[in-house]
Amino acid sequence: MECKPIGVIHTPFERLEEVPRQASAAADVEAEVEVFPEYRRGLEDLDGFSHVGLVYLFHRSQGFALEVVPPMDDRPHGLFATRSPRRPNPIGISTVELVSVTGGRLQVRGVDMLDGTPLLDIKPYVPGLDDPGKARTGWLDQARGGAGGREEDGSGPEGA
Repeated sequence: MECKPIGVIHTPFERLEEVPRQASAAADVEAEVEVFPEYRRGLEDLDGFSHVGLVYLFHRSQGFALEVVPPMDDRPHGLFATRSPRRPNPIGISTVELVSVTGGRLQVRGVDMLDGTPLLDIKPYVPGLDDPGKARTGWLDQARGGAGGREEDGSGPEGA
């Protein structure tokens, strides 16, 4: 399998400890997504969407464990039941607000990734397709006061 970045995400976060745990914790933080010239034609018609999903590489993440203790709980959980950035395939997904599209650059708001993060893909957010409605939130319902669907598990920025 081979993935080739289609661009780079430019954010104000240069160090891991600066990165918010989830995009929802950085609702006002703006960033620029640079799409490489050979992929810019694919941005046609994207400006009509209010939000997009950015798929990216946790390029500074090292190693993984199949069981982790996320910040929202004091009990271990299976890696795939968390949003920990330390994964066998270090791929991240964040839904961000699309502010504008100009040429090959997207202005976005609500970022939770490091400056220089390699961009793998962009997908429009479509509420009827992306929000299943009656979603369950597993162990999050019991963790630290029942965060349920109100917060993510906050497993930390990449490499954490």
